[in-house]
Amino acid sequence: MTDKPVLLVVEDDLALQRQLRWAYDGYTIVTAATRAEAIEAVRAHEPAVVTLDLGLPPDPDGTTEGFATLANILALKPDTKVIVASGHGARDSALEAIARGAWDFYAKPIDIDALGLIVTRAFHVQALEAENRRLARRNEAAGRGFGGLIYASDEMARVVRTVERVAATDVSVMLLGASGTGKELLARGLHDASPRARGAFVAINCAAIPETLLESELFGHEKGAFTGAVKMTPGKIETAAGGTLFLDEIGDVPLALQVKLLRFLQERTIERIGGRKAIAVDTRIVCATHRDLDAMVADGSFREDLYYRLAEIIVRIPALGERPGDAVLLARHFVRHHAAAMKLAVTGLAPDAVAAIAAWPWPGNVRELENRIKRAVIMADGKQVTAADLDLDDRAGEDDGDALPLNLRHAREAADRRAIRIALTQAEGNISGASRLLGISRPTLYDLLKSYDLHA
Repeated sequence: MTDKPVLLVVEDDLALQRQLRWAYDGYTIVTAATRAEAIEAVRAHEPAVVTLDLGLPPDPDGTTEGFATLANILALKPDTKVIVASGHGARDSALEAIARGAWDFYAKPIDIDALGLIVTRAFHVQALEAENRRLARRNEAAGRGFGGLIYASDEMARVVRTVERVAATDVSVMLLGASGTGKELLARGLHDASPRARGAFVAINCAAIPETLLESELFGHEKGAFTGAVKMTPGKIETAAGGTLFLDEIGDVPLALQVKLLRFLQERTIERIGGRKAIAVDTRIVCATHRDLDAMVADGSFREDLYYRLAEIIVRIPALGERPGDAVLLARHFVRHHAAAMKLAVTGLAPDAVAAIAAWPWPGNVRELENRIKRAVIMADGKQVTAADLDLDDRAGEDDGDALPLNLRHAREAADRRAIRIALTQAEGNISGASRLLGISRPTLYDLLKSYDLHA
């Protein structure tokens, strides 16, 4: 294999396959005649661009096999630019392929020059996107702190990228994740990154307020609306006008109140309890829950129409145990914070404590970690928190079993990246310390950092 970019030609007409193979000098051409061969070629060669005839055997006169091949290619390597072939009068199939993720299409009989322009443009766009991803990773590594979050893992970086992208819009966002994963911090970061940043950020935990008071908390009340209502009080929706209202544990809102919340989202007006006048309010809603809203919709305990109003964008937040290196990074932060707050002489984590933290699955997420570190800081006899202070056993989190990677090279790279991130975190960014933990030389670690575009 040369250093030329790889173009995969998926075509069952062997004569046309040969014609296309010799039509391009600037690329390494790989050919396939069936879906199985195409999948094997994608795994082996990782092509940047694929030309795909939708009429593949055993369905050469249809598109079933071609669409299945398209889906398989994009599932294996989502950044691939797939250019599909449409026969005469088959434009609808080409447009359907675009809707399913194809990048462009060309018409048969083939005009080599016209197809060459499409292929060249596809390689150019793919290269630009790869460079943008590389620069984004470098910027993230240089300094991460979105919404006060502390993280180094790629898993959390992907979540932050998603939230940053939707922040500039005015869509409703739903954050899904277990308790203690940082949903409120993400919501605050979204607000701060949005055009509403100068407005108020108001947070309310719907599960912490009795049902009888939740309506008044959200919508406010007029003077005399009920016993004890001695003055007009605006609700949280009104208080957040021009800004963002974060509704934590939205799954705990009772059905009767869900109706009123849906009306606000549809009409952008509210009525205070005891009021008769509709009040226009411009408030963005961000909500979160750890509950299974799909199941609640199915059993009727959560309104389907409200769910779709609240979940225009869904962001799933990984558990702390799914974020390699982040637990140790957060633990060091919590040690410094709590030691300073309690005026204790503890300065850091002992090596056995670092190992124990990295191995523990943290089912209670960041909240469990902070509580455990706070206790350990109090109990520590010396200047460093030890594994004994943490009171954790030796079991590590179980591997859930990821999907099969694209190929063995990708599996090795993923394992290398994970090990390097954990070692750098445990060594607090020190290259010599990380190389010792990994059992390799400093030059080898530098080469790996450069190869994987990682930063100490």
